[in-house]
Amino acid sequence: MAESSGKPSVLFVCVHNAGRSQMAAAWLTHLAGGRVEVRSAGSNPGDAVNPAAVEAMAEVGIDISAETPKVLTVDAVKESDVCITMGCGDTCPVFPGKRYLDWKLEDPAGQGVAAVRPIRDEIKTLVECLIAEIAPEAAA
Repeated sequence: MAESSGKPSVLFVCVHNAGRSQMAAAWLTHLAGGRVEVRSAGSNPGDAVNPAAVEAMAEVGIDISAETPKVLTVDAVKESDVCITMGCGDTCPVFPGKRYLDWKLEDPAGQGVAAVRPIRDEIKTLVECLIAEIAPEAAA
């Protein structure tokens, strides 16, 4: 594990870090209950998180209104076990021993909340599968 905490860590990458990667990070933080270190970033971060993404997440009780797009750094990749791009053509620096995934997701940029809801729900499903794989609940 890259983290000294012993938790798996995941980095979500999208060019502007304003929609898909923010929703994915919020879902993972919400659903993993502290079992996973979560980061998100972009190679060309936007000025603010997509308002439709903020609204879509608020509908499911997750507040991402205080999040800000962050620039992708080599250190963020080095510190992450799994790097997930969002089908946006962005790439991460490649390091041995890391796992790289690309989730092909529609771009919510410029779309209203009605168009963002199915993307939000698809991301939730992908995140649930990821959690089951990298941080399953401890057996009771």
